Amino acid sequence: MLKSQRTWEGPDAKKRLGILRRAKSIAIVGASSNPSRSSYFVGTYLLQSTDYRVYFVNPNATEILGQKAYPDLASLPEVPDIVDVFRKASDIPSVVEEVAAVGSPVMWVQLGIWNEDAARDAEARGIEVVMDRCVKIEHARFHGGLHLMGFDTGQITARKTIR
Repeated sequence: MLKSQRTWEGPDAKKRLGILRRAKSIAIVGASSNPSRSSYFVGTYLLQSTDYRVYFVNPNATEILGQKAYPDLASLPEVPDIVDVFRKASDIPSVVEEVAAVGSPVMWVQLGIWNEDAARDAEARGIEVVMDRCVKIEHARFHGGLHLMGFDTGQITARKTIR
């Protein structure tokens, strides 16, 4: 869906900052042990640059970044303050079900992922939703760290350089 066609609006910057400040724990649903995946990159940042308790949720992994991986949200040792979702848009409704079942207050759907119907359903269940935004980018932006871990490449063009 084009951004111009979207009708759902998530929390503004001040509210997103509040979400990040209140949170003590984050569960990454769709976490990957593959270093080239964005969930791995975000997990690395959260472990190294924040005080959050970080949980990795992936039914096909036993360990990610040296941390235990859990098969689902219900298996976590606590209810996470934020559920950060790295799943395709069509999977978001099932994640809403899982988030509601464990009682997590915030579902944060990662950059590039959009499902308005699922966002409205989550909000109707009392879940605060952030969608099409990266937890790492938002945290770094609010805490003066956008230059950290790969964002300040010094490259002006979006084209890949030929080596």
